[in-house]
Amino acid sequence: MKCISYLGLNKLKFNGFKLNQFPIYKETRTRILFWYAVLMILFVVAAIPTTQQRLYNKVDHRVKDDMREEIEDFETLLLENLLKSAVEPKIIYDQNILNPKEQINLTIYRFFDRFIDSRIPEDDNFLIAIVDGKFYKSSSTALPAIIRPGSKLMERWEKLTDEERREEIVPDPSIGSILYKAIPIKTSQETLGVFVIAHMTSGERQEAVEALDAIIEVLIFMLAIALMIAWFASGRVLYPIRQLAGTVKAINESDLSQRIKVQGEGELAELGNTFNEMMNRLENAFAIQRDFINDAGHELRTPITIIRGHLELMGDDPQEQQETIKIVLDELDRMNRLVEDLILLAKAERPDFLESEVVDITSLTKELFSKITTLGQRNWRLEKIGRGIMIVDRQRFTQAVINLANNAVQHSSPDSLIALGSRTTQKNVEFWVRDSGTGIDLQEQERIFERFARVKSTARCSEGSGLGLSIVKAIVEAHKGSINLESRLGVGSTFTLIFPLESK
Repeated sequence: MKCISYLGLNKLKFNGFKLNQFPIYKETRTRILFWYAVLMILFVVAAIPTTQQRLYNKVDHRVKDDMREEIEDFETLLLENLLKSAVEPKIIYDQNILNPKEQINLTIYRFFDRFIDSRIPEDDNFLIAIVDGKFYKSSSTALPAIIRPGSKLMERWEKLTDEERREEIVPDPSIGSILYKAIPIKTSQETLGVFVIAHMTSGERQEAVEALDAIIEVLIFMLAIALMIAWFASGRVLYPIRQLAGTVKAINESDLSQRIKVQGEGELAELGNTFNEMMNRLENAFAIQRDFINDAGHELRTPITIIRGHLELMGDDPQEQQETIKIVLDELDRMNRLVEDLILLAKAERPDFLESEVVDITSLTKELFSKITTLGQRNWRLEKIGRGIMIVDRQRFTQAVINLANNAVQHSSPDSLIALGSRTTQKNVEFWVRDSGTGIDLQEQERIFERFARVKSTARCSEGSGLGLSIVKAIVEAHKGSINLESRLGVGSTFTLIFPLESK
């Protein structure tokens, strides 16, 4: 297997074959399961030799512990008494039958007989007694060939004069290796015998191998179960994504009402909520665009029809021509204002719509009042002047206030009251335009900020395009502000523009 490049799951190649050549691999669910299986198999493959080595180490530790216990028993129970008897003989013997050397050997034989016959060694443990350089006795009559009398290892033990502890590796896999410790029994003059504890690792390691086989079988079974669970779990986890894909396929320009059913919490739930919010904005934008096109088409069609009608009926009379030209120019001016308003609303969605600067609230309020008083013959009043500074696009803000004032002029009678004021709070700056005009019905107060919307309950009092309040709303929202409207029919209206002090 050769990984040529890894820039993504689809870029992985095995022996020249790309995984993404297989259609089933293109599914996210399959790819998740595939890599989950690869990781699990790698973990299992890595765990098997580690577990095997761990089992072998535990076997070796247990064998060495058993051997150490046998040696400690031998040394504490027999060796001290044996040496004491050999150095300071207290055994009464017949000098006509045995000499001192033979009597000592007889004592060693008896001690070995008593020790070996009283012991029940662990499996594959062998107790071997060597006296006077020759094999004497073992705990088992059937010794493995590698340690039987006459073998190279037995001949080595028979000649030992110093304690030895080793592990002999045997080529025969059925035997494995031999762990042994040989303890010579010596006096100051000679070696009387050798006590050997030997252990064959084949049996213990065979048990470890059988345990490892059982572990491998369990791991394979659990791996299969885990992969099945992972397949169903991944399908459950990816269900919102499949639902998202199905919803997206069902969406078209004539039906934007499809939504995802969101359950629970987490990243996928957040994705579903984000998608639904996006669809809400998209459906809203499509509705606004559709209404905008219809309203714009209607508003532009009227002046075009007027212009065409007058041009078609225009005669040769110079005075009539002058009147027709005047009407055409007036309609063209109205169309120009409409187009400029539409362009302004389109720009309001751009990040560079505002050119903010630090403005003094007091001077800005006075400047706005001096400008709106020229809009018509009304009872103009400057109610209150705020203090401090704010960050605002002066020109856009001025346009919004003038639009409100112009709207008040159009819906009020001559000499009626129109007031302008400003104030600052801890967090906000407020500017308001108050009039004593016709007022707005409660049901109309939300709709009047829509494009080309006009109050239905009153006669049209202006030649405006119906975009004035929409422009005010766009400018205020671009400043992160809001509009508050209080109005009563026959009493008047108050439009309040609220801007945060940190507005940018």
